[in-house]
Amino acid sequence: MSRPPLPPFNEQTAAQKVRMAEDAWNTRDPQRVSLAYTEDSHWRNRAEFFQGREAIVAFLTRKWQRELDYRLIKELWAFRDNRISVRFAYEWHDDSGQWFRSYGNENWEFDEQGLMRRRVASINDAPIAQSERQYRWPAGRRPDEHPGLSELGF
Repeated sequence: MSRPPLPPFNEQTAAQKVRMAEDAWNTRDPQRVSLAYTEDSHWRNRAEFFQGREAIVAFLTRKWQRELDYRLIKELWAFRDNRISVRFAYEWHDDSGQWFRSYGNENWEFDEQGLMRRRVASINDAPIAQSERQYRWPAGRRPDEHPGLSELGF
């Protein structure tokens, strides 16, 4: 299975890959998201280490059961050959109604078919008031006219 754009990446194809990942994650569909990763993809997410699509689906299912009304923005940070680094921020609330903005960085490594074989994520959560939210688009894809992280000052 091929997942274009394929490495080696240039600035345009790296940015395209980042936006595709953002759009997929904003669906909050673990099965759909998992298809962007190799069958044996290695992940570190915060302090969790796991491998494989089944583990990815289980992780994302747990994540989105806890992180309600999730809205994500990713931005290209750097790229080279088959690797991309991104920075991101997302907003969500827990079941008590407390809102958070989570900030982080990810390092991605792709195979020749454009599937991600390694994802390393470092993330910090900051509690925010509901009035401080900035990601208020309807569920799903971030509208093209919505500012990115740099435009928002993050």
